[in-house]
Amino acid sequence: MGSLQHFLNSPISVPFSPNLNHRRSFFLRACLNLDVHAPDSVKPKTHLKSREVMEMEGKVLVGTYARNPVVISSGKGCKLYDPEGREYLDCTSGIAVNALGHGDPDWVKAVVEQANLLTHVSNVFYSVPQVELAKRLVACSFADRVFFTNSGTEANEAAIKFARKYQRFTNPEKQQATEFISFSNSFHGRTMGALALTSKEQYRFPFEPVMPGVNFLEYGDVQAATELIKSGRIAAVFVEPIQGEGGIYSATKEFLQSLRSACDDAGSLLVFDEVQCGLGRTGYLWAHEVYGVVPDIMTLAKPLAGGLPIGAALVSEKVAAAIKYGDHGSTFAGGPLVCNAAIAVLDKISKPGFLASVSEKGQYFKELLIHKLGGNSHVREVRGLGLIIGIELDVSASPLVDACRDSSLLILTAGKGNVVRLVPPLIISEEELERAAEIILECLPALDKTS
Repeated sequence: MGSLQHFLNSPISVPFSPNLNHRRSFFLRACLNLDVHAPDSVKPKTHLKSREVMEMEGKVLVGTYARNPVVISSGKGCKLYDPEGREYLDCTSGIAVNALGHGDPDWVKAVVEQANLLTHVSNVFYSVPQVELAKRLVACSFADRVFFTNSGTEANEAAIKFARKYQRFTNPEKQQATEFISFSNSFHGRTMGALALTSKEQYRFPFEPVMPGVNFLEYGDVQAATELIKSGRIAAVFVEPIQGEGGIYSATKEFLQSLRSACDDAGSLLVFDEVQCGLGRTGYLWAHEVYGVVPDIMTLAKPLAGGLPIGAALVSEKVAAAIKYGDHGSTFAGGPLVCNAAIAVLDKISKPGFLASVSEKGQYFKELLIHKLGGNSHVREVRGLGLIIGIELDVSASPLVDACRDSSLLILTAGKGNVVRLVPPLIISEEELERAAEIILECLPALDKTS
């Protein structure tokens, strides 16, 4: 396998067995360029063709997205369809959002029933679904309190404000700790505070000056982080237990434990950003469970409401005690409709059997990819945990992504553009995983044309 590495970081590595015969035999399919059409039950209602939609988009929307040349008009399970009815296998989940796939019946029922009752009242009033969802999140996590937002970046903005307010509240007589630590390859969002915590300069540079006081350290550098935290200037440390956008890099147990210890000694807060890696994606409900390290604040979003916009900052009681009426707020956050949808999602994902299936399928998929792709000279490493998997290449991943799309498989890039990111719906079947691996294998020659 050349330089291909078989393992995740040692604390959570999964040994690779070359003997895959304990599974049913792999189905070799003629997957490339199939003319697959949507069944009648999910045929799109639009009369517009893909080309018409793409041309219209170019005239009316701000050009912030370099979109793939595909119009998605309907979906069911792990399949998506364009206006012409062509079928795609979805290994993107709307960037790790559609954990239950598309059109899950329990999710649809929760949305429809709540839409018929109450959609929005703002946070001027109480609403039952918001309280019920918060109660469930507290019951299944370290947290004592929940603050709802509309997205992951808003959850991180809330965490920034809460950390600053906590330091002012707990140390009113001395100089405040106002700075933050973030890490290489980090991604925390695109609003001005969350953007300041995001490591990629191309995201920050056009909008500078962003929020000052952020210190970027190498992901995993225990000594540098410990020394800076000891300085007493750090309000909070933001870290992703598993980096998604950054390239599917996993922290080590030693690293997260050292951050926890240093923060405890200095009075800094430890914030885990689980916007992409949380809520069952790793085969654990929360990614930090793998390491046995508990944060003071955890930010969530992507899969929580199954495709509807929601985010959350889960906090310990000591953090919540520093927050008073008027310190933060949101008109739309925690609305009845999205919270009822999230209850349906959380109730399914949090079941032990569901999480065990994610873990099993993730290990199987990673072993399958290593077995099939490991002999290719462009493949450096297959890494990840559960159903968040990265394939690192020695060239840009874009030609492979394009070729897979042409062969009816949708995948993503990550890192510096050289990592294939696979984040399928958590309900994906082994047969669909086998199909995805086979398409990737068949499309690997696309890398030779540009390398």
